[in-house]
Amino acid sequence: MPSLWIQNARVIDPAAKRDAAGDLFIRDGLLVPSLSAADKKRAKKIDTKGLVACPGLVDIHVHFREPGQTHKETIATGSHAAAAGGFTTVVCMPNTAPVADSAGTIQFIKDAVRRDAVVKVLPTGCITAGMKGQALAPIGSLKRAGVVAITDDGECVQSNELMRRACEYAKMFDLPLMDHCQDAALTHGAVMNEGIVSTRLGLRGWPHAAEDIIVARNVILSEYTGAHIHCQHISSRYSVGIIRRAKERGVKITAEATPHHIALTDDLLSGYDTNYKMNPPLRTEADRLALIEGLRDGTLDCVCTDHAPHTDYEKDKEFDFAPNGILGLETSLAVSLEILVRKNRFKLPRVVDLLTRQPAKILGLPAGTLAAGAAADVCLFDPDETWTYDAKAGFSKSSNSPWHGQKLTGRVKTTIVDGKVVFTNGRIV
Repeated sequence: MPSLWIQNARVIDPAAKRDAAGDLFIRDGLLVPSLSAADKKRAKKIDTKGLVACPGLVDIHVHFREPGQTHKETIATGSHAAAAGGFTTVVCMPNTAPVADSAGTIQFIKDAVRRDAVVKVLPTGCITAGMKGQALAPIGSLKRAGVVAITDDGECVQSNELMRRACEYAKMFDLPLMDHCQDAALTHGAVMNEGIVSTRLGLRGWPHAAEDIIVARNVILSEYTGAHIHCQHISSRYSVGIIRRAKERGVKITAEATPHHIALTDDLLSGYDTNYKMNPPLRTEADRLALIEGLRDGTLDCVCTDHAPHTDYEKDKEFDFAPNGILGLETSLAVSLEILVRKNRFKLPRVVDLLTRQPAKILGLPAGTLAAGAAADVCLFDPDETWTYDAKAGFSKSSNSPWHGQKLTGRVKTTIVDGKVVFTNGRIV
């Protein structure tokens, strides 16, 4: 593997509080302080004038659908979409078929990753057996098999007693517990946010209380057991308030927001476009603004995509019957830059932090840094390039995106994993 010399970049490394023009040096798959004169002569040089060089992006919430749902996505195609979006480390959810509730399924996923992935794909295991919410999965065996967290994402553990025991086991095995916060009794048959728009459209409403109740439950159980609980895809302003007050007390709670929840609202569902249907649903402008403020003050710890591929024929149904979820990996950076930097005046290093160091920190992953000796996982992007996103020509196997056909600003140019260029000039290498 040749050494790499990344020249003339704006280097942003939030872990080192670095934001300055400079170069990066890569040898044997690792970042190094410099190269010898001889190595510099032989190194592959990448001129990045006008580009930002930052740690490879980290997403701790994606759905790659393998095993069992490979008509929607595979580990290969999902990793290609991740690379195109600047991501070098992603964490995939266990709601596959079969679900990832056994060491055997985890090994199957790891084998597929080793064979097919161009970025680092890390598995999670289920909280409950079969993701049925009735009995705990073998958490110790899952930890030994290599999961980085446990979650029933796609479902929510409804039993408080079972969730308490899950917290105790998660703490025992030093595993973060990630929770999809949804009281199922309040959302039966619901398809969008409960409010004025749902009433006007004649669609069954999904109250924000369904999220708020479970977030409050998780705060109580985290405080009671000492377990680290991470609340996934927060969408409600009331949940943001609950988490903020919990953090002030030192509760071990973290939380994420998605690009779609900070960018879009339920007003967009007036055309019954199922590419705006997701779980949790798009909510109001007040909720959207509260999420942004939560990211600004640290109440919400990171931005994750909840990349959820579905086929065209699955999404092309009556709104009530279409599945929830949208793509996110290829558009995450551009949407985050638009909403947070350009419209809400976040500093660029802060947004890079939300997409790199912060998600890695939540799960204790060795990622999100440009420190010497770290794996050479690097994202090079142009924050000012405007481009049109064509989901049908994208790298995912599916194309269910509300940003299809829209102009976006901020584009990934090159993605490097362990010192190897895996994406550049719009193609997988």
